Formats: sequence, C-alpha cells, structure tokens
Amino acid sequence: MSQGWYPIVNNELCNSCGVCYDFCPHGVYKWNEEEGPAVAQPENCIHGCHGCENQCPSQAIRYYGDLPGKKIGGAFRLDI
Repeated sequence: MSQGWYPIVNNELCNSCGVCYDFCPHGVYKWNEEEGPAVAQPENCIHGCHGCENQCPSQAIRYYGDLPGKKIGGAFRLDI
C-alpha cells in the first residue's frame, strides 16, 4: 500500500456516479450521499494503480504522486 500515491477527486467534474467507489477493491473511498465519493483511506491505494481513473466517465480522478511536483492545485482536493 502507498502513502505517496492516492486518488484526488475533482468535485467540479465528478457526477457522483459511484463507479470509483464500486470499482476499488481496497476501500479507498467512502460514499457520501450528498457529495458522492470521498477518499477516506488513501493509504490503501496501490502505488501506480490507475484503475478508478480509467473507469471514471467524467475524468474527475487524478493521483497524488502522479502530478508534476506532487502539487495539488485548482479544483483538486483530498477528501479525508
């Protein structure tokens, strides 16, 4: 499991379809009925996995650890 790699959900792009939540077998996400997916257990994410990003129909997921300089900016945020 990874501490330097985890998904970041862009809530402006996310349509709360639940694909990421349903797809992830590692329990990274929790479901919030009002806001959709939230990254609850980032340490459970597998380093280098792009599974939920590839499944996301809204292209709302990126990864800390895959971003240049590992900077989180703009609309991306970590929801824990």
